[in-house]
Amino acid sequence: MKKRAIFVWILLCCIACKKGGSGQQNTDNGNTPPITNPTTAFFAKGADVSWLSQMEASGYKFYNAGGMQQDCMQLLKDKGMNAIRLRVWVNPADGWCNMADVVTKAKRATALGMKIMIDLHYSDSWADPGKQTKPAAWSSQNFATLQTTVHDYTQSVMNTLKTNGITPDWVQVGNETNDGMLWDDGRASINMANFAKLINAGYQGVKDVSNTTQVIVHISNGYDNSLFRWLFDGLKNNGAKWDIIGMSLYPTASNWQNYNTQCLANMNDMIARYGKPVMICETGFAANDATTAKAFLSDLIGKIKSISNSNGLGVFYWEPEAYNWMGYGLGAFDNNGKPTIALDAFAN
Repeated sequence: MKKRAIFVWILLCCIACKKGGSGQQNTDNGNTPPITNPTTAFFAKGADVSWLSQMEASGYKFYNAGGMQQDCMQLLKDKGMNAIRLRVWVNPADGWCNMADVVTKAKRATALGMKIMIDLHYSDSWADPGKQTKPAAWSSQNFATLQTTVHDYTQSVMNTLKTNGITPDWVQVGNETNDGMLWDDGRASINMANFAKLINAGYQGVKDVSNTTQVIVHISNGYDNSLFRWLFDGLKNNGAKWDIIGMSLYPTASNWQNYNTQCLANMNDMIARYGKPVMICETGFAANDATTAKAFLSDLIGKIKSISNSNGLGVFYWEPEAYNWMGYGLGAFDNNGKPTIALDAFAN
């Protein structure tokens, strides 16, 4: 009996090893949705506050509901936010959103215990669906050199942050890249393969410094499933790598319910189709309709939290602190520098 028991024990060990640790490479093709623990998964409730340092330098101040002046990031944290998103421009003419400015803001957020998302525009100014202009210093490079530059620049950004004690949880490789980036070389509708190579160059630049940082490919119109399928099918078919699918969503009072429903359906399709989690990297609503804004945000957050296996990773509000600033009307502070009730949606 003793010999038989030893034989059975050895047999069971062999079976366990075969199932769990054969030493072979993981052959997962990336089509299986990631499984996380819903009880412990981190849900990002964040804000892009890239304008903040410029606003403060212009004399803007921020106040809590009682009228007491307070640090803006602390106000956002007190409203339930736990993450900050910051855009990075390569060589901005006025210096705002360059690396020094980004490091300063990232240090402030990190000191408050907030997680960091870095949004690489790969431009000297705004990059969005309507424009993806190369930085002036990169404009004459051939495509092979451009790939190397994207990698090296991304790695440099990561190293600068690391030197300052900051490891971002997420990095966007491009901003609202509906038709690619670094036009015309990386314009997706002209050359999807080039766009995929640029994504991979940025992806590797991030991972070379921090393998734990999640890389996001981000496009706008989160309700538009056909756009997302076209772009991500193209990237997948050309061997692009990414960890998270990022979306923007900017509804109005008349369509927010439909947008939220369509966005949730799109998110679930992205997870099933590509095996990657999803996140709202940007959203906003009319600042002068805070009641509806709160209803929209509460509904959106609830829908994303309902996604199975915690594959809905979070929501970032774009520049909520902007009041009486640059003509922007989709913030979430009133004209006296106080948060509106819209931000109460982030409390839970």
